[in-house]
Amino acid sequence: MSNPFDLTGRTAVVVGGTTGIGRALALGLADAGADVVAAGRRAAMVGEVADAIEARGRRSLRVPADVGDATSLRALRDACLHAFGRVDVVVAAAGTTRRMPSLEMSEGDWQQILDTNLTGMFRTYQVFAQPMIARGSGRLIGIGSISSFVGLMEVAAYGASKAAVAGLTRSLAVEWAPHGVTVNAIAPGVFETDLNRELLKGPRGQEFLTRTPMRRFGRVEELVGAAVYLASDAASFVTGQLLVVDGGLLASGVNQ
Repeated sequence: MSNPFDLTGRTAVVVGGTTGIGRALALGLADAGADVVAAGRRAAMVGEVADAIEARGRRSLRVPADVGDATSLRALRDACLHAFGRVDVVVAAAGTTRRMPSLEMSEGDWQQILDTNLTGMFRTYQVFAQPMIARGSGRLIGIGSISSFVGLMEVAAYGASKAAVAGLTRSLAVEWAPHGVTVNAIAPGVFETDLNRELLKGPRGQEFLTRTPMRRFGRVEELVGAAVYLASDAASFVTGQLLVVDGGLLASGVNQ
């Protein structure tokens, strides 16, 4: 019996794939057999991840891209199509946040977070879905959050963006399912990354630990299985879903 999780022969693009969760997913998809292109704004980091992918025996490219720039995303798509002939899987992993009281948040801060986390995801999907729809197959995978479901203190823009990711995932899943394209998202719980490491050292981190039944933060490598599943034949009839990986946080009531 063939392995439904084997991604050998497929091409995956991870936008926002040079750091944190995106980097872990790019390397995990390569470990599962895919050729992987990890894109980000900084060329040096793009090159570092490409080296790591090629060290696993997979093919890659070194093409920087910015989710705020549709032209750069189209250039990335075209380079991948030229090199590999097709793109089977796209992971939209670029994200940002900033904690502050909502009354102090400027409209510029609000717009920057929404543009990266939500509009950047839509730009990525819009660009890469075109050839997928024309071919009749493709997998789009976004990164949501537990804040797609619950509110968190003083990160209103982030929470709004991630709640909207849930809605975008469902809407595009319905629209593109007839064309053979699935749209799903992974909703991580609390994973320590460069984006939140300092924040988690304080009282907020302790509260998260109390609310997480497993009593620890996640390791970014623990998100790889969800991505491989959603990219694989095992998820051929799965679309419009948010797959939560949170150590039990959302299931939690009283923990002590």
